[in-house]
Amino acid sequence: MKRCQLKLCHLTPLFLSLILYSCHFSNADTVTYDHRALVINGVRRVLISGSIHYPRSTPQMWPDLIQKAKDGGLDVVESYVFWNLHESVRGQYDFEGRKDLVKFVKTVAEAGLYVHLRIGPYACAEWNYGGFPLWLHFIPGIKFRTDNEPFKTEMQRFTAKIVDMMKEENLYASQGGPIILSQIENEYGNIDSAYGPAAQRYIKWAASMAVSLDTGVPWVMCQQSDAPDPIINTCNGFYCDQFSPNSDKKPKMWTENWTGWFLSFGGSVPYRPVEDIAFAVARFFQRGGTFQNYYMYHGGTNFGRTTGGPFIATSYDYDAPIDEYGLLNQPKWGHLRDLHKVIKQCEPALIATDPVYTSLGQNLEAHTYKTSSGVCVAFLANINTQDSTVSFNGRTYHLPGWSVSILPDCKNVVFNTAQINSQETISEMRYLSSISEGTNQPMSKLLSTSGWSYVNEPVGISKGDAFTRNGLVEQINTTADVSDYLWYNLSVDIKGDEPYLTNGAQTNLQVNSLGHVLRIFVNKKFLGGGMGNANNVQVSVNVPITLSPGKNTIDLLSATVGLQNYGAFFDLSGAGVTGPVKLTGNNASLDLSMYQWTYQIGLKGEASSLYAESSDSDADWVSDSTLPTNQPLTWYKTQFEAPAGNDPVAIDFSGMGKGEAWVNGQSIGRFWPTYTAPLNGCSGSCNYRGAYGSSKCLKNCGKPSQQLYHVPREFLQEGSNTLVLFEEVGGDPTKISFATRQAGSMCAHVSETHPPPINSWASTQQTVERGKLGPMVRLSCPSQDQVITEINFASFGTPQGTCGSYTHGQCSSANALSVVQEACIGTSSCNVGVSIRAFGDPCRGVTKSLAIEATCS
Repeated sequence: MKRCQLKLCHLTPLFLSLILYSCHFSNADTVTYDHRALVINGVRRVLISGSIHYPRSTPQMWPDLIQKAKDGGLDVVESYVFWNLHESVRGQYDFEGRKDLVKFVKTVAEAGLYVHLRIGPYACAEWNYGGFPLWLHFIPGIKFRTDNEPFKTEMQRFTAKIVDMMKEENLYASQGGPIILSQIENEYGNIDSAYGPAAQRYIKWAASMAVSLDTGVPWVMCQQSDAPDPIINTCNGFYCDQFSPNSDKKPKMWTENWTGWFLSFGGSVPYRPVEDIAFAVARFFQRGGTFQNYYMYHGGTNFGRTTGGPFIATSYDYDAPIDEYGLLNQPKWGHLRDLHKVIKQCEPALIATDPVYTSLGQNLEAHTYKTSSGVCVAFLANINTQDSTVSFNGRTYHLPGWSVSILPDCKNVVFNTAQINSQETISEMRYLSSISEGTNQPMSKLLSTSGWSYVNEPVGISKGDAFTRNGLVEQINTTADVSDYLWYNLSVDIKGDEPYLTNGAQTNLQVNSLGHVLRIFVNKKFLGGGMGNANNVQVSVNVPITLSPGKNTIDLLSATVGLQNYGAFFDLSGAGVTGPVKLTGNNASLDLSMYQWTYQIGLKGEASSLYAESSDSDADWVSDSTLPTNQPLTWYKTQFEAPAGNDPVAIDFSGMGKGEAWVNGQSIGRFWPTYTAPLNGCSGSCNYRGAYGSSKCLKNCGKPSQQLYHVPREFLQEGSNTLVLFEEVGGDPTKISFATRQAGSMCAHVSETHPPPINSWASTQQTVERGKLGPMVRLSCPSQDQVITEINFASFGTPQGTCGSYTHGQCSSANALSVVQEACIGTSSCNVGVSIRAFGDPCRGVTKSLAIEATCS
């Protein structure tokens, strides 16, 4: 990565941006690899990367997200390329707005970071259909992800399209751009056995095809142990320290370190303690790794109908270091930043040699890197869940359970993965009160309960493009996913003497569906339905119904909630009502499955573009003094003014059932606040010690899986904004509310046994300035224009609890609050030493800690 010097006075912002981009990457870089690392311009590099998916945020958010990634110690930003986002119609490409891949890559470059472009083009990523466009499914003779000529032709065409776009903009490192890596395929090794011998032929072809595109940078395949040379095979998972590449000429690389887990509608919210992530990262570098990527570093939002799964929620927060709204997730971001600083300080030793292993006891390990010039770096690991004391190089070290201590001079502990020096920040949603903050506008001006209009979506067939078929049809093959919805309509003539009827009218309607959601209407009345879940998408419903003599209508509304995105032959997973559909009663039944059904793809309101910012259907909207609520199949519309300020905005959909929402014509995704998480499985805290799994740490049990939905500021405009909702099952739009996401209290809890701040390590002298600095609490307001205005809690001694609920322990210094107030009040940041010199000794012979909670404004 080259730099240049310029006099930047008198340049326009646009020209300055172009100049800065050309400065960062003005000359071609040579990117190769050897057994230790990626090699850039002849120099091995330790690289820390993070995933930020461009369509899960907005172009307005990109610069801030990328700068926060850089400030967090990242060298590389990684993203998939989403085929169905760019080519939803075969041969018609869209790279505008959130889809502007070139702009995203250039924005990363302007920050001085590298890019890993995972072209795939299979993405998985909890993205609809794994990123494949649906039209691919309908190509005659096609079979996905195997040695199949129709598939390979389309895959090569799109891959070459993306590579050519990047080349045209000189974005590969070989051209002076930021892209140092590309990926072909994705996690195919997890499922390739299902495809038999053709799988190996396919992988060899994919590797050869990718290399032939001549990008000038290495290609990788993740989770592909038989990746052909020169493709680098890489690891994905919660832990990759045990991973080894398939050749001693390839570096050890980790392309997905899962910082949390995805959220499903109907599921609890998963999270991963930062101590465990830091442990996994340190173990990876301890055991010879040199490239590590966080999946995700910023998760973002699944706007529109982009979620996969099925049942993936609209939020893709992923408990990442930067949250869905673009705010720092502390202490995760800060603790990992500190880890990155230490790893970077160790880089000269890490790239110079291979580690030497020493056993320190059962599940106690040391790995040492020593250079010919005398530089020495050591990692001491305790893989037990209990604390241990070890001897290393004649010194004694205390190792907390499930932790790694890093010694950049093989003597002094500068960082321990279980000891957090970084502050914690409580992000909170601040609901708009009766007066809009900073605008003096009444709430009725923001979201008027009397300003709603509505349109009733017809039950059953209402469009001219309906068609009939004998028997039941599978939904995805029928709709091609142009809508979540497919209507199944049938008319049944009843005489009253049918054997399955009780009292000539009552019977049961039994419906079996491949999923994902089913709504049942008989004679235009809503009678119920059912839904699957992330573990079992199928639906089976048996509802009592009453039929009348003569003609009766049965209307079944089947809805998808994102298409399958993972697994062998995932593209063949079906949906919709495939039967049987029966009327049952009195030990008799009538199978309706093979009757002539009438079908309608999508909703009338969708066809009329009721959600569009400017729509020809404005005359359809009804404004009555009484707004119909809690009834299915209703469109709602209102006007609101954007909340003042720059804080991220969310809508709380409490009171609504299930549907989709649009702001100024842009979909913010599906909402489903009535789908709640199980009552059990969560705990008040989660012990980071021991191996992590996606169900280990859960929160929000018994509550809506997702209640708040992100509205990017870029979707909003000055003055009036339009909110349109489609409510599928029944809700009350007057109960929804707006909120802004803000950083609340900030806290830190540091003990006397913690290492000093990372910056106290003077790497040039290979010494730790312990005589000058010991453990320290460091607090910093989240915004530059803020200062610390209140110390909510301060205790030096044995404080207990967590941020927001600290309590004094059995001993506490009497002057802790006054000392902290003097050091911090009125400042934007402050440092307070964790020492008896400042606070006295309230309990001799006991290890003490300092806990502080403060507020900025």
